[in-house]
Amino acid sequence: MDKEKILKSLPHQPGVYLFKDHAGKILYIGKAVDLAKRVAHYFGPGASGPGASGPRTADFKIQALTGSLRQVDYLPCLSEREALIAERRLIRKFQPPFNILWRDDKSYPYIALTLQEDFPRIFLTRKKQKDGAAYFGPYPKAGSVQNLLSFLWRRKFFPLRPCDWKFSEKKPLDPKKIQACLYYHTGECPAPCAGKISGSEYRKIAQKARLFLEGKFERLQEMLRRQMRGASRDMRYEQAAQLRDHLRAMEHLAERVCLRRITEKDLEQSLSKSRALTELQQTLGLAQAPLHIEAFDISNLFGSQAVGSMVCFKNGLPFKNHYRRFKIRTVSQMDDFAMMREVVGRRYRNALEKSEDLPDLIVVDGGRGQLSAAMEALNALEGLKKVPPTLGLAKEKEEIYRPQTTRPLQIPRDSPALHVLQHLRDEAHRFAITYHKLLRKKSLGLY
Repeated sequence: MDKEKILKSLPHQPGVYLFKDHAGKILYIGKAVDLAKRVAHYFGPGASGPGASGPRTADFKIQALTGSLRQVDYLPCLSEREALIAERRLIRKFQPPFNILWRDDKSYPYIALTLQEDFPRIFLTRKKQKDGAAYFGPYPKAGSVQNLLSFLWRRKFFPLRPCDWKFSEKKPLDPKKIQACLYYHTGECPAPCAGKISGSEYRKIAQKARLFLEGKFERLQEMLRRQMRGASRDMRYEQAAQLRDHLRAMEHLAERVCLRRITEKDLEQSLSKSRALTELQQTLGLAQAPLHIEAFDISNLFGSQAVGSMVCFKNGLPFKNHYRRFKIRTVSQMDDFAMMREVVGRRYRNALEKSEDLPDLIVVDGGRGQLSAAMEALNALEGLKKVPPTLGLAKEKEEIYRPQTTRPLQIPRDSPALHVLQHLRDEAHRFAITYHKLLRKKSLGLY
């Protein structure tokens, strides 16, 4: 097993890694905020893995694992929370021996909002039950979430009762317990137990908390940002740091998580995409696996209704929310090169203005001419510190053209790496043709 090759192929992004033996059996499944850095820990000096109880124990366990390790697969994810959920599901499904040996079955906390109660509470729990409560999470960064909830409670954003006494509108709380409650005497609790707030008003607070936990907190975020800037300006750096941490915790709460059933077929398809991207990285000599690729195509009929398209693949699959289409503005004659130059220039000028992440790889449909036009557009952009790796894919012989190389590269026709590029090129062509037909129908009054 070439350790250096494996580590170079792993991306610096959240995901799940799977260690396999020579027969392809899964030995261990783990999650990472940064896949490349996490897996590197298993091979570096003083290697340590999950569940280690000390240096000698860690060495023994890591040596036992890496001694059997022959293959590392990975599933890139959009966030740490998505990686966490995918890891938990895969461990439960496949029961890898080293996960069981290390008892790496720690649970991560949820936020529970007990809406089934007359007077709901909010708290962290590691058990998600079917009890009528609303559960949010899980959250890998439990400490920051707990600090945020405490901060919001103290500021009375949703001052739900902090106690766990069992009472309801039909079964009031014992007055002796009310009189013994510190939160009641300090006024920190709205005291529904003592009738200081009606049940309907109290539930409005609970619904406000629910909206917050569902991600409806744009106004609160902006208020905290203003407070943080003010604290920093007044050199109240400790307060500014606390507000910064609360904002990060809110971003953690708002992370999007894609939940779906993971079957063995799903897993194998996802791993096949990861392997294909790794092969593409190695074939093209890229610094990292191209998890984010954008591809361009031009469509026109005798110069009429000329359009351009850009499609985006993330983790080897179409990411249609990021697709873009362009009406050609500056080219009136049939000149595919000039059209490609315009479309590529417009796309990345806009990306720079909006501070969007640039792709790991850019693909243009065509050969040397289209590639040269794209490179001219990219090199002319102000503020672009480094041009992303860019190539042209010519359809006739499936040749790959790269800047500053004289001969095109040909990848074997059965290569998964070539299949990824072909899928991109064909999808960009489909998207361009669809837009071109739409504009023609509109011009003829047929739409």
